[in-house]
Order: sequence, then structure tokens, then C-alpha cells
Amino acid sequence: METIDLHAHTTASDGSLTPAELVDLACQIGLKAMAITDHDTVAGVAEALSRGKEVGVEVVPGIEISAEFKTGTMHMLGYFIDPAHPALVSSLTKLQEARRNRNPKIVAKLNELGVDITMEEIEAVAGGEQIGRPHFAKVLESKGYVSSFNEAFDRYLAKGASAYMDKFRFTPAKAMDMILKAGGLPVLAHPFTLGFNEPEELEALISRMVDNGLAGLEVYYSEHTSEMNEKYLALAEKYDLCPTGGSDFHGNNKFKIELGRGMGNLAVPYAWLSCLRQRLNKGT
Repeated sequence: METIDLHAHTTASDGSLTPAELVDLACQIGLKAMAITDHDTVAGVAEALSRGKEVGVEVVPGIEISAEFKTGTMHMLGYFIDPAHPALVSSLTKLQEARRNRNPKIVAKLNELGVDITMEEIEAVAGGEQIGRPHFAKVLESKGYVSSFNEAFDRYLAKGASAYMDKFRFTPAKAMDMILKAGGLPVLAHPFTLGFNEPEELEALISRMVDNGLAGLEVYYSEHTSEMNEKYLALAEKYDLCPTGGSDFHGNNKFKIELGRGMGNLAVPYAWLSCLRQRLNKGT
């Protein structure tokens, strides 16, 4: 079966591989296609598209946008976007500014907790790219405050942890509108992070989002169980959504997750990308 990975990050946000290196890896492991879905930025898309043409890997221009959601965490994936669309660029500038404003607040909070860390150390790890919480985790681990990347998030950086600082996010409707206006397809990522206790809550949300232009649902994901896969695939079929899937690869920043394979058993079929392309061509 020809396989793909529609959820991967580069150094343009919080991955450890450059866009070209990520495409090269996709080629090496035999993926037919992949999507670049960096957090709130399209800075890595052009390089990835160019490299994809050189090595014969189909690259989908994409993004992952954080949306405001009270009960948990919502991320909206966008596929086949125009990375130069003026409205998208303008909205992303606002999100990137919110990220920049949050970073010194995280440093200050960590300092209050007795952690000796500076903004300069975080910037050095990020290497001039957009700073994200994984960069904080790497510094915390390198300085011995935590023993692992996961511990850094669990103890300090995850939502609700001691040094977590919130930031501005657009509403889910706005996030989808950004993607649609840029010519793309909005897809709800890893639904389990929404924090719902009852399955009826997720279905009610999806029903509302379909009315606002939702085109797909991330069915296969590194942290999904087989039961989740079955549940989300059934919801995708019920609401005429394209099923999608991806590893959420970050390279060394999430070392247990492999591109195209997730935790080892991920296999996203190329047919799911074909579904997205058909939906795009229909204009729905």
C-alpha cells in the first residue's frame, strides 16, 4: 500500500529537521506524499515544495492552527492552502506575535519557580526560527531540570502545568475561515485532545463545524488507539468528511514518533489524500 503522512513539522516551527531534510526523509522511507503542517506559520512550505519536486515526493502545502477551545486543546489542519494569500499572511502575523509575547512570560514564570533559564538560551536552541514550547523543553532537559522531553511538558509546559502561559487564539470558525479563504481544506486534528467526556459532545461539535466548512477529520494519529480510529472513521463517514492521518512528526523534539510510522504502526493510505484532492476540486 502506498502510504503518506499529512501531519509533520519542520524547523519553521518546532521540528528539528529543515523542510528540505524532512522531504528527504520522506523519500528515504518511501512515502508517496506528505504535508508540511507547521504551527501558525507557512515559512517552510516553499522550501519543501521545491525539494519535493527534486526528489519525487508529493508535498502538500499545509498548516496547523491553534484555535480557542475551553474544554481542551483544538488544532485545525489546513491542506492545499496558498501560503502567500494576503488574508492568511495577515492573520498568521497576529498569531506569531502572540507566540512571541508569550515566550518571555514562560521564562519569567520558570524563574519564579526557581528555574535558571533565559530567553537567550531559548533563542539559541530555536536557531532563529519560530520559538515553541519544545525549545523550552530542550533547554530544561539540557540543564538537568528534567530528565526527559515529556517530563518538561508534564511538569512545566503542558496546559495546566506550573509554567504554562496561554496565548491569543482565533475561534474555530475563524481558523477554518482562514484556511478556506486561502483556498485550502480545514481538517480537525487529533480529536481526543478536545477534552470531551462523552462521545455525543464530539459528534455535536463536528456537526456544527461541517456547517462552517469542515472538510476532514484526522482519523489516524500517533496517539490514537484502535478504538479511536474506528470511532473517528465512523464519524468521518457519517458526516461525509475526508479521513486523514499523520504522525505529528517533530524529529528529535518528539523522538518516539517516526515519520510515516508514528509509534510504529501508523499507515495512512494514499487514497485519503485523493479524497482531499477530489473535495478540493469540487470546491466543497
